[in-house]
Amino acid sequence: MGRDGQLPLFETKAAKGRILFRLYAVSTFVGIYLICVYRLTHLPEEGEAGRWAWIGLFLSELWYILYWFVIMSVRWNPIYRSTFKDRLTQRYGKVLPRIDIFVCTANPIIEPPTMVINTVLSVMAYDDPQEKLSVYLSDDGGSCLTFYALLEAGQFSKLWLPFCKKFQVEPRCPEAYFSCTTPEPHYDDPLMAEEWSTIKKLYEDMKNRIESAMKVGQISEVRKQHKAFEEWDSVSDPRNHQAIVQILIDGRDGKAVDVEGQPSPTLVYLSREKRPKYQHNFKAGAMNALIRVSSRISNGEIILNVDCDMYSNNSESVRDALCFFMDEEAGHEIAFVQFPQCFSNITKNDLYANSLNVCMEVELAGFDGNGGPSYIGTGCFHRRESLCGKKYSEQCEKEETMRNNNERVEENASLLEEATCKVLSKCSYEDFTQWGNEMGVMYGCPVEDTLTGLRVHCRGWRSIYFNPERKAFLGVAPTTLLQSLIQHKRWSEAPNCLPTLYYASIPSICLLKGISLFPKISSLWILPFAHVSSSSCAYNLGEFIWFGGTLLGWWNDQRMWVFKRTTSHLFGFS
Repeated sequence: MGRDGQLPLFETKAAKGRILFRLYAVSTFVGIYLICVYRLTHLPEEGEAGRWAWIGLFLSELWYILYWFVIMSVRWNPIYRSTFKDRLTQRYGKVLPRIDIFVCTANPIIEPPTMVINTVLSVMAYDDPQEKLSVYLSDDGGSCLTFYALLEAGQFSKLWLPFCKKFQVEPRCPEAYFSCTTPEPHYDDPLMAEEWSTIKKLYEDMKNRIESAMKVGQISEVRKQHKAFEEWDSVSDPRNHQAIVQILIDGRDGKAVDVEGQPSPTLVYLSREKRPKYQHNFKAGAMNALIRVSSRISNGEIILNVDCDMYSNNSESVRDALCFFMDEEAGHEIAFVQFPQCFSNITKNDLYANSLNVCMEVELAGFDGNGGPSYIGTGCFHRRESLCGKKYSEQCEKEETMRNNNERVEENASLLEEATCKVLSKCSYEDFTQWGNEMGVMYGCPVEDTLTGLRVHCRGWRSIYFNPERKAFLGVAPTTLLQSLIQHKRWSEAPNCLPTLYYASIPSICLLKGISLFPKISSLWILPFAHVSSSSCAYNLGEFIWFGGTLLGWWNDQRMWVFKRTTSHLFGFS
């Protein structure tokens, strides 16, 4: 029972069956201790061949021991959570907070507009009051083709959203939905079968129009349909242009309705100003511009950000997140709710080890048991005030801003587009301010998301990791070795690359010279080395298969571990 006799909106359970893990951890610790004893007691004498190689190997092992202790502390007590959405609806059905959803894209060639609008349409169709939703697309590529695609998506949404709500469609990404369903299962419902075929044809027509425009590389006959296309008359370089803000659907306007007369969510296009003499700070800069612009249009208390290639796979994700934010007992101290990063194009044996299953199923759950996970850049619901620099205090509990914030800007849409929001998205707006430092997403680091999450924790807030049975988001994983290594260069665990390179090369070189850095097979000292190596491999294999992997997938994961540590992580370190 929660505060004031209210039942809680979520529950937390510790992971079961951890005895085997703890036995493994204790036995491995004993093996590590014996390895350290061996290294210290068998250190070559001064001037003896291999002394410095031995010391270097021991230092590498000490680093891995430290890393192992950190991983074990994270994994020691994972927790898992479940929500009670029915209680949320009964208690706050008519006073749910507004949600601002940010979708970021940067290049219409690498991130095709058809993929981008599928993500946009999927989040517009959340199972939440439509007047409470506002969707913002940040286009750092400044492309009129992306704008045209969003314009088409806005029109299609007036048919797609009622269809999704009427027939409880899942997933609500048109491309994913139509690729995995056919009209045949709906023949017992002639109305749905007919509407399914109609909506699919309309979607295919829209997709063909967008792809035809992409092939030509410009918009011609439709330019007169919307005044915003005039903005691109003065844009010659995506890295040097004025701010472009367009409110395509103004959810504040009572006339913004779908074909069934129901309110439509707000839909906004933003391409922030770009000038050569200014640092633009990549996705972090785009996120901060969105935070400012959205504060003047919808000012949602909760912000969700997703990558443009990561569509919503679960229409109830918003309500899942709100169960944490709105909980009377603990909701006031929660800054963000992080969902796992999952992918729709992973092969059975996961050739390039992109699935991250063990990380998402075990390690982030372990972080949740130790104060909460960090922000991983996508699929995350933020409390706006925590992202904007507010520190947590007991006063936050008393204010209850989540349930009582009615502040909403009611400026005219034209004024917002032409004046207010353009000022907020200018390059010079952040000069001599705390944006990127104390406010918004942090600048100055490739992993700005992780540092932003840590900074929020340092202000006293907590975070939650929630991994529902039906995955909340599905994205696109790298499909080549080069793409995977480039991605991991940005995520690199830089300090780990040097010990790995040393361990992979120096013992082999020494062996060629007749110098052994390990005990002989006939020596009892080989046992701790053999135990630590074999038990770690066995446990990792079992864990990998338990979470849906295969034996070959595990081998690919080990292979890619070496590739990443000796290539992309090394370049990330440099």
